[in-house]
Amino acid sequence: MNERVGEILIVIGLAFDFFGCVGLIRFPDVYGRLQASAKCITLGTCGILFGLFLFKGSSPTGIKALLCLLFIILTAPVSAHTLARSAYLSGVKPWDGSVVDAYGKDKEKEVI
Repeated sequence: MNERVGEILIVIGLAFDFFGCVGLIRFPDVYGRLQASAKCITLGTCGILFGLFLFKGSSPTGIKALLCLLFIILTAPVSAHTLARSAYLSGVKPWDGSVVDAYGKDKEKEVI
């Protein structure tokens, strides 16, 4: 039973990784690409690692997979947010077709 669920999670993780890679190619600006890569890493890689844990169980390999999963969950979203904020503060403009620039609106309120 655990092997079957592990296989399903690995396939779902691979699908997230694939579509994240497609997003890296297709999105027009750095912010969309950061969003795609953060989702790809968080959901795709964590799905693969959890599926590996279900395959290996409480063996040293399974425990290492869980520790890597925990590390990725804690660091990937934070690093993507930091990179996006740094890019915005250094002057990288969003794509012209962007609908909302909430950080720019907040920045305008601070100036006034």
